[in-house]
Amino acid sequence: MEISNLQKKLNEGKFVITSEIGPGKGTNLEFLKEAEIIKDKVDAINVTDLQSSVMRLGSLCVCHLLIDMGIEPIFQITCRDRNRLALQSDLLSAYVLGIRNVLCLTGDHPILGDHPEAKPVFDLDSVSLLKVASMLMEGKDMKGNALDGKVEFFLGAVVSPCYEPIDLQIIKMEKKIEQGARFFQTQAIYDLKKFEEFMKRVEKYKVPVLGGIVLLKSAGMAKYMNENVAGVSVPDRYIEMMAKAKKEEKVKVSLEIGAELIKGMKDMCNGIHIMPLGWDKYVPDLLYLSGLI
Repeated sequence: MEISNLQKKLNEGKFVITSEIGPGKGTNLEFLKEAEIIKDKVDAINVTDLQSSVMRLGSLCVCHLLIDMGIEPIFQITCRDRNRLALQSDLLSAYVLGIRNVLCLTGDHPILGDHPEAKPVFDLDSVSLLKVASMLMEGKDMKGNALDGKVEFFLGAVVSPCYEPIDLQIIKMEKKIEQGARFFQTQAIYDLKKFEEFMKRVEKYKVPVLGGIVLLKSAGMAKYMNENVAGVSVPDRYIEMMAKAKKEEKVKVSLEIGAELIKGMKDMCNGIHIMPLGWDKYVPDLLYLSGLI
């Protein structure tokens, strides 16, 4: 049974487009304008869950607001801040609030965020969280106790196609599929050859994969990701393009790189997932340049 537009389109074999927004740090809802900008250009919008371990407005609340705006959300839920009781409770709450797409993540360690002294929970990881969500869909909690009303979710997970050794990523991907993952969004892709090799290896699983797109804002950003973000490898050519671009040309060059990547991966995967990192207003231009709209 198809329970979301995202699931329906993927089941029909259509190329889907998802993007994401990060809730603000406070009660000001101006950031929702970012969702309005891309509302009619994408099939669903992820809501990040305290992205980079920075304290923000909650993803559950924002997903509900998106539904009120007529936008299909993907609820990102991480294991960093909740024990198994809270995780199960939030999943029940998500369903009652009308949320149907859920992306299960382990989450970044608090030491990376603005409250580095916060105590991490990590009672579960992304694989066990998928299992728990699948059990809730069967009408049981993690201990096997019957629920008075079960949930229905289109469960997703993440994968890093350019991570080395790739065998470890594929093993973890298999485990996630076994525990209920029905679609995947990837880490940012900049190496199309590695992505193609990965997609050939996981084709047998017949689970939709959405290639990740992060627009480069500078050569410095690219170098930082190469040094600090596991599974991300920005080629020297792209770094040089951003370094040579004048200040007023950087957006244009970044969009050209993004469009090149989308065109290159379009025939390899089932869709793309755009992570604008504040550049939501450029998403329509990116999709136009890449030929998707």
